Amino acid sequence: MKESALSESKDRRTAGMAEIAFPSGETRLVPAGTTLLELSREYESACKSTIVAAKVDNEIMELSFRIEDDCLVEFIDLTHSDGFRIYQRSLCFVLIKAVHDLFPERKVVTQHSISKGLYCDVRGDAGLTGDDVIKIEKRMRELVEAEIPFVKKVMPTEEAEDALLKAGRIDRYHLIEDRMKPYVTVYSCDGFEDYFYGYMVPHTGYVDKFALRHYPPGLILLYPERSNPGVVPRFEEQKKLFSVFSEFKRWNRILGVENVGALNDIIRAGKINDFIRISEALHEKKIAGIADMIAGNSHQKRIILISGPSSSGKTTFAQRLSIQLKVNGIMPVTISLDDYFVDRDRTPLDENGEADFEVLEAIDVELFNMHLNDLIRGKEVNIPIFDFQNGCRSKESRKLRINEDDVVLIEGIHGLNPALTPLVPEQSKFRIYVSALTSMNIDDHNRIPSTDTRIIRRIVRDSMFRGSDALATLKRWPSVRRGEKKNIFPYQEEADVMFNSALIYELGVLKAFAEPLLKEIDRTQPEFSEARRLIGFLSYFLPIEPSEIPLNSIIREFIGGCCFM
Repeated sequence: MKESALSESKDRRTAGMAEIAFPSGETRLVPAGTTLLELSREYESACKSTIVAAKVDNEIMELSFRIEDDCLVEFIDLTHSDGFRIYQRSLCFVLIKAVHDLFPERKVVTQHSISKGLYCDVRGDAGLTGDDVIKIEKRMRELVEAEIPFVKKVMPTEEAEDALLKAGRIDRYHLIEDRMKPYVTVYSCDGFEDYFYGYMVPHTGYVDKFALRHYPPGLILLYPERSNPGVVPRFEEQKKLFSVFSEFKRWNRILGVENVGALNDIIRAGKINDFIRISEALHEKKIAGIADMIAGNSHQKRIILISGPSSSGKTTFAQRLSIQLKVNGIMPVTISLDDYFVDRDRTPLDENGEADFEVLEAIDVELFNMHLNDLIRGKEVNIPIFDFQNGCRSKESRKLRINEDDVVLIEGIHGLNPALTPLVPEQSKFRIYVSALTSMNIDDHNRIPSTDTRIIRRIVRDSMFRGSDALATLKRWPSVRRGEKKNIFPYQEEADVMFNSALIYELGVLKAFAEPLLKEIDRTQPEFSEARRLIGFLSYFLPIEPSEIPLNSIIREFIGGCCFM
């Protein structure tokens, strides 16, 4: 900064003013001590929905934050990923508070996203009824209408530990112990205190759009989507996905590892190696079970379609499934959807005028279907080879014929979409959905989103094998997520079987790889706030040495040493 600019800045501070810059390029002076809430009221109309927080010099701040010095401010509404998390978190607090007011003997345990909402257990001696859910929603609306402030309180760790022990919150007690910080931040709402991993809106009145649905044995908390923040979406049943989540929750309960604190206890006790072997054995058993399902219908199920979102471990899963199919006497043959790309000059363009390889129209669906039908009829086909350098189909091809006991294995983002294989007989297809469906919580009130597990996996993999740093991965992630929501998630329930590729212990392993990469992102980058959030998230986990991880583990796909690579 030039001397004159330094002088001007000093003059402003002396005059009790601070200069605010916005991403749009606008600048203005405000009195030092102005809160973000006061400032946000002037910019509400320019946002797509209610402002719930802001970035100050690329760091997330609550609206109660006071501006004292010159800074860059970016307001955050519900269309922003951080704003969506803040809204959801605040709404969960209102739910927990409402249950506490009505049924103080019951405990809310937030579980997982499902059916455009969040599934929660409400545990107690008696089962949750539909009338109970109606009462809880009514109490939530009373709390919202009262506009009760969320008050942040910072207390010494020892004081917090005593309070948690008295309240019976062992799940939270162990986490505080493991983070080894001198203080703990808690929030209070109408005298009810709780800890939440992340920030809150100013008061309960901000979270006025929601609905509850009784979904035995618990309930589903519905809230607006980022793409349409003014509307609570219609409930959509996802029975298969819910069944997979429920199965792994039951398994975790049997193992006594429902939260990070319990996992850390196992690590601290030196028993993690046995736990790794149990977790990997469960994966192997599930993959073997899927192979048995295919073998039981091998005379019909000739086309195996595998799909799932980014960083789900689909490549390793496909390799392990191939081995289990061979154990059953079935020889799998792999076909890549990439070889069926149309020539570059016929590839559809996205909103930026660039080639969009993720849309179904980028694939020669007609030729793909013709080849699949010929293969299952025992005919020989010429599989195309796509020349990515020249952006067109190569003159060369690969001759392929499959035997009566062979199956065709196809992995790709459109695998579950019926429009990919409309001409292939339905009885010939077997669809598998693979995703890291996180099966453990931070604690009772703070869940681990599947998305967080997958982005950490991808950050590590991109650095290890693709020459990409964490900043580049975080920059691309929103585009990746948009593609998943468009091309993968709408077809989840089309799967014949779902495989949860998450491993309970994996974040303890990924921690050592991901943290140094995330710390390279500095405050000058818009992705700084997300890096800080992920570093904070990983701080809950005690580290796990990767030497005991089997070479065929899905985690090896991301950290290296995989026997299939």
